[in-house]
Amino acid sequence: MKGQKQAAVPETPGTDQGKPATQGPGELRGAGTISGLQWLGLIAAIAALAVPMVLNVAPAFIAPQQAPAVRLPAWQRTPEQLSASRGVEPLDPSAPLPLPAKLAAQLDAALMPDGGGNFTAVVQDALSGDVLYERDGGRNRVPASNMKLLTAVAALRSIGPETRFSTQVLAGAKPGTVVLRGGGDVLLSAGRSAPEEVMGRAGLQTLAVETVEALSEQGVTGPVSVQLDDSLFTGKPLNPAWSLEDVDAGETAPLFPLAMNGGRDAPSTKGGPRPEDAAIDAARTFTTKLKSAGAAAGISVRTAVVRATAPADAEVLAAVDSATVRQQVDLMLETSDNYLAEVLGRMASHASGGPASNDGATAAVRTQLGQLGIDTASMRLSDVSGLSLANQVTARQFAEVVRAITSGPDTRLRAALAGFPVAGLTGTLDDRYIDASTASGAGLVRAKTGTLNSVLALSGYVVDADGRLLVFSFIGNGLTPGAAGNKVALDRAASALASCGCR
Repeated sequence: MKGQKQAAVPETPGTDQGKPATQGPGELRGAGTISGLQWLGLIAAIAALAVPMVLNVAPAFIAPQQAPAVRLPAWQRTPEQLSASRGVEPLDPSAPLPLPAKLAAQLDAALMPDGGGNFTAVVQDALSGDVLYERDGGRNRVPASNMKLLTAVAALRSIGPETRFSTQVLAGAKPGTVVLRGGGDVLLSAGRSAPEEVMGRAGLQTLAVETVEALSEQGVTGPVSVQLDDSLFTGKPLNPAWSLEDVDAGETAPLFPLAMNGGRDAPSTKGGPRPEDAAIDAARTFTTKLKSAGAAAGISVRTAVVRATAPADAEVLAAVDSATVRQQVDLMLETSDNYLAEVLGRMASHASGGPASNDGATAAVRTQLGQLGIDTASMRLSDVSGLSLANQVTARQFAEVVRAITSGPDTRLRAALAGFPVAGLTGTLDDRYIDASTASGAGLVRAKTGTLNSVLALSGYVVDADGRLLVFSFIGNGLTPGAAGNKVALDRAASALASCGCR
């Protein structure tokens, strides 16, 4: 166990370890001389008695004493082996509900701000929808990245969990031209397609090779010119509601319907400036790959890339497909990817017949939530990633969204469950729930985080100690920036739900 030291074997009092004994073999002090046969027999007798004594007594010296383990419910125990794949077993609807008064006593003590500001909160029973705890749950708040939960719902409902986005190369209007058309995949890689990956499932090198094969079959030798069609997205590529400091820090970037590495220079890049024109970067990378593949096939390719719109009836020469929307939603939630969230919002609008713009994305989110029966009248939506301080959503609305994902009638939303970060293990919760006050929630709480300068949020779900599935949303606004106790307050509250047998 981490941090646990093995107890040292104590020295026997009155002995000098490592020094030779004063008695010779065959002698016992005060017992006279013993024959060889007697000596061997005595040794055998002592050994026969000593071995079981050592086996019984030694563990008390070489292993630390531990208090008897508390018997945990089956669903909170570490599994001894992998279970057979039977799907998720339903929870027991007869499991007791937490008593609101006892739940309130724990949450009121946990949700205390470190410095300024305050928290709003809602806890609901997922099965019945009963509100078990509420603190200003209908009050509008800046939700930060909890907005991505709303975007996930809109994308899964509008586009569909198993849909993929296609990046295509089409025959241009003029002979000798090909058009690279973006279809919403911003997780392209520069290399070969990697079908087992989410980031990089579609690769520009694979697309270039397939394009060369198609051109060779048509007898094209070149020179070939590459055009870029990124007309799918409309409106401003950079939301004016975003802080330019956030843009400079790499929190997001101008949006296009095709990009490599989620709009970053490399998949491993975490912060810092991003490409200002991710689409043209992708097109230039494709052109380089096309030129290299074409050289081996006797096809020459010009280096320059220009923007153009593909003909409506253009022949598709080659295409590579993205990871599914289900996989992209999970990646977006787990890593809290702002760029991917905004792209999924635009694609949700496009799938519903609306414009693939910022206004289209926010409208798509509102429409899809309304169709789920969630009251959106009080919502104010400025973006769909949560970077904007102009967003206004209530804790009650978030709790209802989480309940729709976990327990609602639209089973397409279950696809988002895998994307919720797991406390102490994955995503944006991997480095939390590690101290004594929150450790009871580690591995059990699953929740989307939200962080801005004076905003913290946590919305998710947990099965409590009695087997009841609870959904929750905690949102802090006006908090003292950088105060360490505020994240702990959120995590302590969620941990209280996990360990609650509040009957």
